This record gives sequence, C-alpha cells and structure tokens, in this order.
Amino acid sequence: MLKEKLISFVEEDSGFGDITTQALLAEIGKDKKAKAEIVFKESGVVAGVEEACMIFKYYGINWKSLKKDGERVQKGEVVLELEGKAESILLVERTVLNLLGRMSGIATATARVVEKVRKKGSNVLIAATRKTAPGLGYLDKKAVVLGGGDSHRFGLFDAVLLKENHLELSGGVERALKIAKKRTSFTKKIEIEVENEEDALSAAKNGADIIMLDNFEPKKAKKLYKKLKKMRADVVVEISGGINEENIEKYVECGDVISMGCLTHSVKSIDVSLYLHIFKEKNIKHLS
Repeated sequence: MLKEKLISFVEEDSGFGDITTQALLAEIGKDKKAKAEIVFKESGVVAGVEEACMIFKYYGINWKSLKKDGERVQKGEVVLELEGKAESILLVERTVLNLLGRMSGIATATARVVEKVRKKGSNVLIAATRKTAPGLGYLDKKAVVLGGGDSHRFGLFDAVLLKENHLELSGGVERALKIAKKRTSFTKKIEIEVENEEDALSAAKNGADIIMLDNFEPKKAKKLYKKLKKMRADVVVEISGGINEENIEKYVECGDVISMGCLTHSVKSIDVSLYLHIFKEKNIKHLS
C-alpha cells in the first residue's frame, strides 16, 4: 500500500509526461545513462531514505544509500548515489526530494525538541498529533519516530480520543467515558481531552487511561499533573496546545507526554538537492 501511494505521488507530478526532459532526449538520445548524488545542504536527521529507495526500485534506478533513516547528516554530505536512465532519474527527482526534505525536516525538529527536554533531565515523551497534510500522515509520523519522538495514534481507528465535540455530543466527561468503555474493545486505550481541572479529575475518577490537558498554563498544568498522579498513579497525563520549540522547557514537568502539532503542521523542510552527471557507456563504473 505504501509503495502504491509513493508511486501515485510521482504520477501526480508527471501527469501526461515530463515534457521538458522528453523534448531534450528526443535530440540527445532517449536511453541516455546518468549518475546522480542526493546532497543535504543543511545538517539534520535523515528521514525518507526507505521511501526514496522504493521509488528508485520501481523505476529501475540503481541506488546506494550512504546514510540510514534516523542518522545524523552534516551540511554538504551525500546521502544517496544513483545510476540509471537520465529520464527516470529526472522523472522522480522532485518527488523524492520533497519527501526527503519534509520527512528530514520533521525528524530534525523532533530531535531538537527531544534534546532540549533531555538536557532538562526529563524523560517526558515527545509525541506527534494528527495535524498533518492529508495523505502524508503515516510519513509525517514515521519521521517523528525517527527523530526520537512518538507517533501518537495514526488515525481515528487505533485509539479512542474523546475531544470537546465528543463531550458535547454525549453530555459530558462521565457519560462519554461510560459509553466509550462499554462500546470499545479492551485492547484500545481511552483518552480524553479536558480544558479544566474539574473535568480532569472527573476523567481520572471515571477510568480514563490517558488524560490530555489542553491549553493549560504551565504552572496550572504542573499542579494538576501532580494531583492526578496522586489520585491515580497509573493514569497517563498528556499536555498539549500551543507548545513549541521555544516554550517546550516550561512544560517538562506538566505531564508524561507532550504532544506538539507544530512538528508536522508547520514543518520547515531540510534543503536537499540532486545533481545529475551524464557519462559515456564505456566509462560506467556501476554501483556496488
């Protein structure tokens, strides 16, 4: 399924064909061979190599990966070496660079946040949210994991998360939890989002597995976190809402998990480039 999605990205870009490359190859030879390097123009954490290689394989491009997903890369380093038809390499170029750039940007931002909280002596878990681009949720969340974070739930199907609108629909915290526990498999965690102390304490009392403190000030969240853990040591407390790289250190003692939408919804991609080199057949030295 992932491979099909990745190929659909290339097909969306190519449409009825790469008219620029096709025009040139009509004059210089359709089967022109080439080598290429994919270079990171910024330092960071690499993510998206596995997906890039799936695309290369499908289009008959040979590759050699010099970095694995999750590894650090320095500015100017070559991450992938390619060999194949120039037409094929240029066809997938932008799709691959977009994937590598976005996923590496997410992984790098996550790694920076994790490093900040570890320097504070905290083992709090840094998690993603579902604030991703449609169609890219799995890839965005995988990048968070490669950066040292947690994926959180991948979609509506793998955990119960009762939010403000669900509470309105069902009539409040107690009833929402009662229904969820009755209608949900024992294999699924039940999380509830709360915006005030009263609802948080009610959630703990009524058996929520995870309580998300949404848009709490750090001082109030820290105090409530201690109260909830004293009330139920097994409950997981998540803090979320308006947390970013600049203020993350204020929240390290406010929960077991810090979820951050900014890791995916406003990511800055890593600058990645591909450099093509045409060569004559007699000079080919194949990738090993």
